[in-house]
Amino acid sequence: MGRLSHFEITADDPERAADFYRKAFGWEFKDWGGPFKYLLATTGPKDDIGIDGAVMPRHDTKQPVINTISVDNWEKGAQAVKDAGGTVVSEKNAVPGQGYFAYCRDTEGNVFGIFEANPAAAEGAAPVGAAQEQSKQS
Repeated sequence: MGRLSHFEITADDPERAADFYRKAFGWEFKDWGGPFKYLLATTGPKDDIGIDGAVMPRHDTKQPVINTISVDNWEKGAQAVKDAGGTVVSEKNAVPGQGYFAYCRDTEGNVFGIFEANPAAAEGAAPVGAAQEQSKQS
């Protein structure tokens, strides 16, 4: 069974959005250090119930929040999405030292991510959202 494991909040101004969540809820943020703004959000202590996520620039989707679902195997997860009537809308992307990710769309048009944890994921690859943001800047 897939479980929510990460969220992304898209924003016109990621720093402003991060400041809001920092002030309102005490979240902590760390820039991942890549070629575009991707602020990793720690929403509380690791032993508390909940998930962490990120704030990132808006890209081609106007959906304000994108949830990510963990899968045991990326290929099987992508096939399950297709078999259920959804689509995989981005290529398999490596998140360095973390795993493999792709954006998908459900039967209602909602965008979500699938993620396979794999610490051996290719070093030097971009994080979630990088391909969309980099193509937007070109």
